[in-house]
Parts: sequence; structure tokens; C-alpha cells
Amino acid sequence: MQKKIDKIFFKDKSIPVDLFLDKILYHKKLGYYQKKNPFGKKGDFVTAPNISNVFSEMIAIWFVSFWENLNRPNRINFIELGPGNGDFSLSLINTLKRFPNLSKATKIYLYERSEKLIGIQRKKINSRKVSWIKNFDRINDGPVIFFGNEFLDALPIKQFKKIKNNIYEKHVLIKNKKINFILKKASKVNIKKLRNYNLLDDDGIIEYPVFGFKELDKVCSKIRELNGGALFIDYGYYSKKNIDTLQSVFKHNFNDLSKNVGNSDVTSLVNFDLYKRYFIKNDLYVEKIITQSEFLQKMGILERYKILSDKMNNKKKINLHSRIQRLINPSMMGQTFKVIFTKDKKCKFSLAFR
Repeated sequence: MQKKIDKIFFKDKSIPVDLFLDKILYHKKLGYYQKKNPFGKKGDFVTAPNISNVFSEMIAIWFVSFWENLNRPNRINFIELGPGNGDFSLSLINTLKRFPNLSKATKIYLYERSEKLIGIQRKKINSRKVSWIKNFDRINDGPVIFFGNEFLDALPIKQFKKIKNNIYEKHVLIKNKKINFILKKASKVNIKKLRNYNLLDDDGIIEYPVFGFKELDKVCSKIRELNGGALFIDYGYYSKKNIDTLQSVFKHNFNDLSKNVGNSDVTSLVNFDLYKRYFIKNDLYVEKIITQSEFLQKMGILERYKILSDKMNNKKKINLHSRIQRLINPSMMGQTFKVIFTKDKKCKFSLAFR
């Protein structure tokens, strides 16, 4: 572990939290996402597409309606941001086969940083419709829909602390071969960014996704250029909370941030109100943020469950019911996970159209 930490810090005595997170998650040799498959029972966590194909079917049905609302263009681009182990895209491709005109019109792009995960995705997905990309330069014809499930929470965040009228940025320091967090005076540039989003009203920990906004700048630009929108589903909160939301998971259990460095997942809760304001500042329209439970039920997940379960034996029916409940039950993922849809102002399509 010490060798890993030394390589992450190089000659720096301390680095900002977001740079530390970027290195332990995405470093080409040491990064968490670059060297292991984190999904499933043998990994560290599962996401909604891993829990049930029905989740992915609901997103696909939403995409069908999106395409129809745009008057069925003969070319449309679906870009999945952070496609994980490829489960969602595989389900999307299979669902689109029931809609041949849309299937013919759709080009699917998978935006992925991890070479390890790209390898896993390629083994699972065998389709000429799919291309792997590192940027959006190749997408220049037809409207776009970006989709990210648990994409925002994996983007490194900066952390600041406001103590009365003083603003400090949180840094990571190695001391006595252990990871420590220290405070350094925040730069005027960062303070200005926080002030622009009204994040300095209260004392406490302030989380700000510099990396995330840089990624989404390109998304917003492409939406404005070609028309379309972006749909994100993630766990988080509506209004700002000045608390530390960084969390680490290792083998399906919460993990101390200072342990299993590079071998455990580290994420943060998504401040949906902040992202809403960000999209508005980028001249996009943002619909009302709703829960995953509300969204999936409006898409017809319970009706789909009934159709599927009517053809199942009792054991399979119970299993499917358990998985659906995990997605929509407020005490499980239903309430914690939120859905945000941002779009070009010319686009009239609604998030929860039913």
C-alpha cells in the first residue's frame, strides 16, 4: 500500500481531495476502475442495471418516447456515460430490437475512461451499433441523449470548509505513512466559484465538483449544438448539506477512506440542486427533479413486472418482486436515488411523460 501511496503523491507533500480521488480511482496503473471489475457479488457493489433488466427496459422505453417526441429523426445518438460492466447497454440493444425503426436510427456510444472496463464491455457487447469513445468529437449528426446511471457520484469533488468568514480547501497529506486530511487557505478563484453558486451562506463542509463540471461542459455544448438532453440517475440530496459525504465501499461494506487505497470505491452524494443550477447557467432547461421510484413507476415498471411474473413460477416471481422492490421501495433505492433531466430549450419532451 505504501508504494501505491508514494506513486500517487509523487513529490508532493499534499494534494487537494479531488486530485487525490482522481488518482486513486482513475490512475492508469493504480486506479480502482483501471484494474478491477467492481460489479456483482465478487466485486464491491451492484447498480440498478445489475439488479434487474427491467430497470434498463424502462430507460429504453423512455428513450423510445424521446425519439418519437423529436418526430422520429432517422439518426439519433445515445451516449452512455460510465457504462460500467455493460449490462445497461446490452439491455438497451435488446429492447430496441422491438422497435426496428428506432434501432436502425440509433447509434450508441460508450464513454469510458477505464481500459479494464472497456475490455469487460467489449466481451459482453457484440454490436456494430456500439462505439467506444474518449470524447464527443465524432458525434456531429442528429440529436443526442446522454445517460448516466451512478456517473455523477463517481466524479472527484473538491471539499472546502467554511469557518465563520474563512474558507479553507481540504487536502490529503501523508504523515507517518498514514493518510491525513488537512486544511489550506482556499484560492480566490475557488472562492469565487463557490460564491457564484451561493455555497458560502453557511459554515461546514462544502463539496464542489470541479472535475464533474469540466466533464459536463462538453455534454452541455453538444446538447446545445445538436438538440437533445441528458438523463442522470444517482444517489444524493435535493438541497445543499454542508457535511462531508465522501464514502468508500469495499466488498459490499462501507470502508475507511484511508484503507484499501486503490482497491475500494470512493464516491460522494450528489447535490442535485447544485447540478440543476449548473445546467441552467449553461443555458439548458432542467425539469423537476424526482425520485427513482416515481420515475420508474411512471415508466410502467409495475405493469412490466406483472406481465413478466404472470409467466413465471413462484420462485422466479418472488425473486423478480424482490429486485423490483429494491429499485422502487423508498426504504431501499427508491427514495435515495434521484432523477434529473436537462435538455435544450427547443426540446419539448418531458421527463415523466406518462
